[in-house]
This record gives sequence, structure tokens and C-alpha cells, in this order.
Amino acid sequence: MTQLTAGTTDIKDSLLDAVGGTPLVRLSRLGAGLTPQLVAKVEYLNPGGSIKDRVAIAMIEAAERGGQLQPGGTIVEPTSGNTGTGLAIAARLKGYRVIAVMPDKMSKEKIDLLRAYGAEVVVAPTAVAPDSPESYYRVADRLAEEIPGAFQPNQYFNPANPAAHYASTGPELWEQSGGRITHLVAGVGTGGTITGTGRYLKERSPAIEIIGADPVGSIYSGGEDAVKPYLVEGVGEDFWPATFDPAIVDRYVTVSDKESFLATRRLAQLEGILAGGSCGTALHAALEVAKGIDDPAAMVVVILPDGGRSYLSKIFSDAWMTQHGFLERSGDATVGEVLLRKQQGGEIPPLVSVRTHDRVRDAIALLHEHRVSQLPVVSGHDASAVVGSIGERGLLRHATGDASLLGAQIVDVMEAPFPAVSVNDEVREAVELLSGERQALLVMQDGSPVGIVTRTDLLEALAR
Repeated sequence: MTQLTAGTTDIKDSLLDAVGGTPLVRLSRLGAGLTPQLVAKVEYLNPGGSIKDRVAIAMIEAAERGGQLQPGGTIVEPTSGNTGTGLAIAARLKGYRVIAVMPDKMSKEKIDLLRAYGAEVVVAPTAVAPDSPESYYRVADRLAEEIPGAFQPNQYFNPANPAAHYASTGPELWEQSGGRITHLVAGVGTGGTITGTGRYLKERSPAIEIIGADPVGSIYSGGEDAVKPYLVEGVGEDFWPATFDPAIVDRYVTVSDKESFLATRRLAQLEGILAGGSCGTALHAALEVAKGIDDPAAMVVVILPDGGRSYLSKIFSDAWMTQHGFLERSGDATVGEVLLRKQQGGEIPPLVSVRTHDRVRDAIALLHEHRVSQLPVVSGHDASAVVGSIGERGLLRHATGDASLLGAQIVDVMEAPFPAVSVNDEVREAVELLSGERQALLVMQDGSPVGIVTRTDLLEALAR
């Protein structure tokens, strides 16, 4: 803490002056038994709760200098939440309107937080291609074109993004570590953090190794053919942003959703650091990196980009974690055992589904072919993204009322998705989720759908 002499003050002109200068904290409990030092840059101590405060201010100030943003203007940004929060705080103080366009996989807390700061939030579907008119990138583009005086900072292409980290995050890490940092581990989202910070550090010491922590399913470590949906937010990508310089990254460590979320929870339980899921991605990667280092003089620094209060209903919820198959449970018969018995019996393929743009008549034929009464509906862009459900009774009800609906698309008649359960859930608890007309549950394993179990399947298992 800064020592002040009598009569002096330490008062910020505004909250924006409190951005940066976040601490470097030793992870002594998680790092116990490791040879190198393991330390973390705790970015949720920025005013807006994330590292994106640095980027938001830099992009706004660059736009002001360049004349793209005029007094009273509107800022439109596609964001997973954190950049939107930083922009909203700065906009409140500078007199701008903010519209944040978010993918629908984001937590409710993130949406509510943005609205609390006065931002307008538009939610777009996740399970569409980046160039789809429905994607949150394209929706933001359209709004920026339609609204007079609108400016889109576009953190994915704005050079002020990596420049902010070159000017602040990199120098802070070098100074705080006393120049002893040997390895930097950071997640790669827009690529701004790892590009700007890594570039600065490599200029100071070319021997520093820069490691990208990347979700399984991201384009960075897997390439275009490996891109698939994942649940961890704010890290990884399905295209190559202009703000990312791949040459900065020496190597990647890929991390699954389960590894990310369990590491996030361990960080809170052992170190008292309540962080977000992308922090767990980076932490798991940092631990893997540290395990392979034999030099006690080495220092592995991991950047923890945001806080965990926006994830209380997800990562820090036992029910949510169990429902998605990330927490294992023991006890009576499990849903996974019921599904396995059903599939081994040859009753039905692992996961029969229809796509949003299939026709109703084709769905009815599929129901009859497999002798089932309900099916999940998956996105036309991604067969692992369940967006709804159909039932025989509902389809027949629609078709009876209007025979022309047999040629309609499933998206026009589908119902809400089936309730989700984990393969590790006990049958007794799963039965309690079935009420009213709901006769089936979607079974999840490691965040992906693997099958359907019906009320009959579960009751037969209990009787057995």
C-alpha cells in the first residue's frame, strides 16, 4: 500500500484511472510440488471485473482521436460480455450509448451486468456460422450500419486491442516479476492479450516462451477442420481475428470444458480467487506447462482475465456442472447405465435427431422408422447443438389442423429442448425432472448430447 504523507491525497479523477496495475499473485497451494514458480496476473481487480477494461478504453480513445466517434455517438460491439462491460463503463463517463451483441451461450449474469451499466443487449444464436446473418458478428455489423453516428470498435480487428496490452499488461508483468518471467500462459480469444503482451515480453527477453491456452474445438490449436462448439466462454474462436499474431505463440495447450471448469473451481477453493471459466482454461494449461519444467529459477505466469461472479449459475453451480456431466456422482443406477443398456439392446442408434430445416413429413417418417415418439432438434449448422424438440403428438396435432404443415420446416413447429441430465445422474433424480407432457430427457456427457432416455426407460430401470 502506498504510504502518504500528511496533507497529500491519492484520488483518481474517474474510475477509468483505476484500470490496470493489477497484482501478480503467487499460486502457492496449486503450485505445491512444482519446480518452477507459478504466479497469476489477477485481472478481475480492474473496475469492470476483467482484462477487457484495458482494451475498451484504448479502443474508445483511439476512435476519439481518429474522429470515428463523435460526442453523443453510439458504440456497437459483438462481445462475450467483458468487453461490453468495459465499454459500458467508459461510455457512461464519456456520454456514449452502448449496444452489446452477445451469443446466446453467455450466462444470464453477464447480460444483467451489462444492462446494469446502462448498455442495451441484443442476443444472437451461437450455433450458426460466423458469416451467417444471424451470428452476433453480423448482427453487430448490421446495427452499426443502420444507426446514425454508430461506431463499432470491433475488438477482433482493432489494432488498439493488442496495443493496449503492449503498452500496459506487458510492461506491468516485466516490472512485477523483476524481469524473471520465463513462461507466459494466456488464453487466446481475440488474440489481443497474448499478442500485445507476448510481443512486449519477447522484446525484453527473446527466450521467454509464450504458450496459448486453447479450448478443444477452437481454430487456433485445432485448425478449421477441428472447429466445434464448446461451453467455456470468452476464449478460443472459430475464425482468425486480425488482432492475433500467430507468430507470437510458441505452442498451444488444448484444454477441455471439463478441465477448464474443474480448474476454475479449484482456483476458488484453494487460492480464494473466484475467476471465470477461461481462467480455468489458462490455469490448467499453466499447470501442464509447469509440470514439464525442471528449472527452479523458472517463473510461469498465467493471466486470469476475469472474475467468477458472472458464472455462479454455471461453473459454480453443482447442479449445472452435474447436469452437463462435469461432476461425477456415485450411488444408485445412473442415467448413463440406462442409456448404455438401451443402446446395447439395439433399440435405437445412439442419438437420432432432426435438423431445424428438415420437413415435418420427414420427421414423422423418422419417428415411425425408429419406433420412437419424440426426437431432439439440432442446429442445421452443428449436429451437436440441440435447439429444440419434437413429439409425435405435437406434430400430428399441427398436421391435423393444417395438412400443408407436412411440408413446413421443423423450426416452425418445434418445442423447447428436452431437459438435460448427465450420464452420471442417478435415475431417481432424473425421473423427478419429467413432469406434464415431458416424456424424455436429453443425456449429456462432457457437455455434448449422447442420447435420449424416456420416462419408460427410467421407470423400467427403477423396477429392475
